[in-house]
Amino acid sequence: MVRSRCHRSSTAAMATPASKDTFLFVLLLAALISAATSSTAPASSSSSSPFVYDIDNQRPVSLRYGLLNALASKWSNARDMALIEQAVEDHNAELIATSPDAVTALTARRLIVLPLNERFDPPAGVFSHGHVQTGDKMSLPSCFWQAIMKKVAEVPWLFEISRVEGVTGPRAKPSLGQDDPGLDRVVGGAIDFRSPSNYVFLPRWMMLALGLKPRDVVDVRLIEDVPPGSAVRLRPHRSDFLKISNHQAVLETELKHYSSLTRGSTIPFDYMGKRYYFDVTDLRSAPRGEKVPMVKVQDCDVATEFTKAKDALKDRKK
Repeated sequence: MVRSRCHRSSTAAMATPASKDTFLFVLLLAALISAATSSTAPASSSSSSPFVYDIDNQRPVSLRYGLLNALASKWSNARDMALIEQAVEDHNAELIATSPDAVTALTARRLIVLPLNERFDPPAGVFSHGHVQTGDKMSLPSCFWQAIMKKVAEVPWLFEISRVEGVTGPRAKPSLGQDDPGLDRVVGGAIDFRSPSNYVFLPRWMMLALGLKPRDVVDVRLIEDVPPGSAVRLRPHRSDFLKISNHQAVLETELKHYSSLTRGSTIPFDYMGKRYYFDVTDLRSAPRGEKVPMVKVQDCDVATEFTKAKDALKDRKK
């Protein structure tokens, strides 16, 4: 009998940790259910679209209010992101299903935007090395590479990124001292085709031009009708760029990292450890010299011209 009581006592002692684990699991499950209930509540008008990731409605993940609250917040935020990914996936599935042929089905996608960073920098020796932010190249899903191969598209391979009414989130507020170009579409090339299927990674200047925030949703398509450029007019932000003795040669060298240009955008160049910004104020196509919103500049004979620097214009207004 003593042995039996000891056995029951030992069993009860062994069951105690399991009971605590079960209790903690129930508490965690309750917290997650609570988070799910609150996250399905009516959101603000800015979140009415299933494609909009409203950063203002995201719950802060902090241990300050306890582990369960932190886990519940993280779960809720991840769930919001998963819903956007699902909406994008469903849209692209419908786009593929309704395309007239297999090639057309590969040329366009609705994608979630994330900023391009130095992890995408090609190896030394590759032309775009060191120009992740000072070029027009983006990281795209592999479907666009398949489209290029199947269409036998001519270089430069250009892609249009466009905001979508009722889908893309509200325009991001520019930082102090910056202007919002107010563009709804921009054209650029590809740095690689290794982005996840529902994502596109854009250089910072391109996100600013379109007023995009991380996790905004845009439409991207392969385009082949961008005219070749014949003339480009740029406005430097700083007049000291024009004081560089060979600034025209510097411009022509750095412009090689852009496959195309979009009127109204602001593009960056690096020279001697300094970053210079230029507003694209005018674009002319070849051969007639017509005013156009976009041109390709790769493998084109383009005449470049500078207008008065932006800082000089501000000094004149004072």
